[in-house]
Amino acid sequence: MTSDPGGGWSDGRYFVYNNMWNINGYGGTQTLYACSYNNWYVVANMNNDRNDGAVKTYPNVHEDFNERAIRSFKSISSTFAETSPRAGIYENAYDIWINGIANSGSTEVMIWNENYNQVPGGSVVGAVSFGGRTYKVWRNGDNYIAFVANTNFTSGTLNLLQVFDWIIAKGWMPASSTLGQIDYGAEIVSTRGVPATFTFTNFAVNYS
Repeated sequence: MTSDPGGGWSDGRYFVYNNMWNINGYGGTQTLYACSYNNWYVVANMNNDRNDGAVKTYPNVHEDFNERAIRSFKSISSTFAETSPRAGIYENAYDIWINGIANSGSTEVMIWNENYNQVPGGSVVGAVSFGGRTYKVWRNGDNYIAFVANTNFTSGTLNLLQVFDWIIAKGWMPASSTLGQIDYGAEIVSTRGVPATFTFTNFAVNYS
């Protein structure tokens, strides 16, 4: 258990991270409870009193890949399951870093499986289907791409390599791109100023 904004716990290949990266100046609390990388939850209490829609935290579980070339993978898939409060403003999503992790040259690829009153950055540039699900594609400059599911779902398996190959084929990332990190969790804007629980189970990344 930790309420430290940067608190977390390593479990094998994975790291479970409280990640209150933007809480300063907004207030709010968040406590992480972790039994394992695929059995953890947070209790968050935040508001959107400024009406600016700012994400305050992204509690997540992630795996680092140390910039391995995407073209060296034969497959990359991930499973997840989550339960969220259906109150406030948030989305549950993969946050994947390509060509570095959160630096000026990296590309952030998000896959939103459950959106509750949240809006991505940028604008809609198209639509695509993966694994029988249709997503709106949002893009903000050259460094942010978000796939937002037309219909929310709270568990499943995603073929991430298929997503990367599609982006590369569009010319939005070079074929020589490298994989930095695969994260899954919740971007939380507000819980309407009351404690709310976000639970995550069945997470894994599988690749060859």
